[in-house]
Amino acid sequence: MAIIQFIDGINETVVPEIKLTRSRDGSTGTATFKFYNPDIIQLNMQEAGNIQGMYLKDEEGELMTTDVSAKFANGKPKGIESIYVIKSPSEWDRFMRFMERYSENNDLAFTKAT
Repeated sequence: MAIIQFIDGINETVVPEIKLTRSRDGSTGTATFKFYNPDIIQLNMQEAGNIQGMYLKDEEGELMTTDVSAKFANGKPKGIESIYVIKSPSEWDRFMRFMERYSENNDLAFTKAT
């Protein structure tokens, strides 16, 4: 099972919009996750703790980034954006294995940019 967490032990149920970019040689890339009204910013989650990062967890282990920022509208949190940087071909392969599992769990589809 592949899950995303912002606080250890609390699964995020809102499925993000995910955009991937990859260098021309395929060795590096970035994945930008945009969560609109995620569980973690709801009022009932204030006592759960502070967001330390975004954790991508599956049976192989955990991928993590601390590049997490909240998006606000009229002074109220509306979303979270997080960027995961992929630094090598082996990291790219590992990230894609996570995404395959996450996609299966959440009925996501990949659409290649034109």
